[in-house]
Amino acid sequence: MRETPVVPFHRGSQRFAPGEGPAPDPAGSHHERRIRSFQPRRSRVTASQEEALLKRWPDWGLDIDGRSVLDLDALFGGRPVVLEIGFGMGEATAQMAAADPDTGILAVDVHTPGQGNLLGLADRGGLDNVRVANGDAIILLREMLAPDALDGVRVYFPDPWPKKRHHKRRLIQPEFLTLVATRMRPGAVLHCATDWEPYAEQMLEVLTAHPGFENTAADGGYAPRPDFRPLTRFEGQGLDKGHRVHDLLFRRK
Repeated sequence: MRETPVVPFHRGSQRFAPGEGPAPDPAGSHHERRIRSFQPRRSRVTASQEEALLKRWPDWGLDIDGRSVLDLDALFGGRPVVLEIGFGMGEATAQMAAADPDTGILAVDVHTPGQGNLLGLADRGGLDNVRVANGDAIILLREMLAPDALDGVRVYFPDPWPKKRHHKRRLIQPEFLTLVATRMRPGAVLHCATDWEPYAEQMLEVLTAHPGFENTAADGGYAPRPDFRPLTRFEGQGLDKGHRVHDLLFRRK
């Protein structure tokens, strides 16, 4: 079988001309001294991913530079908007977008191959309700989204940072919840999912304790996987190994 050509790429290089593709460091990381929940890594971009980025980034992509507040109505044609933080290669995101075309999905990640893959899936599927944001979700939430702008937030399988000394890097922390709550309209749902048991326990603890959210599960625990969250290949492999996936659905008060 013929292999798909790949091109080496890393976040410190300028692969695309300004406006034609994701910038390597859109907000200038030297201005951000806080501990980050993600770690950019060297990546390899296939020819098809690069083609999708060049074709669709000018219309469906945006860099998180922290310079202005986004007009979500203009970006999504007045649709309600859900923010997805970390989408991997984008297969699940594309499935959710296809199943619910009346909802806009603002999908954030720093992984260039995944950005290209999602744009390719959206292009081939005619999914005009997907926008891909490149950069730090915290800067997006803090600087580029208006209060009560979001109808939902999804955080699926974030990096668990399993070593105890790295737990401070986990995304789902009280400070993050306070920020994200200000950007969600009342009644909007924050949906988290993880297959890492200790992280699931931490998520449940901090979400339950936060005054801005209430658990949608009647028993105060984990929720069944909702039908709208697709079962991904990664998740299926974990289930085959005996891993248990925990879903948490908390409503903004």
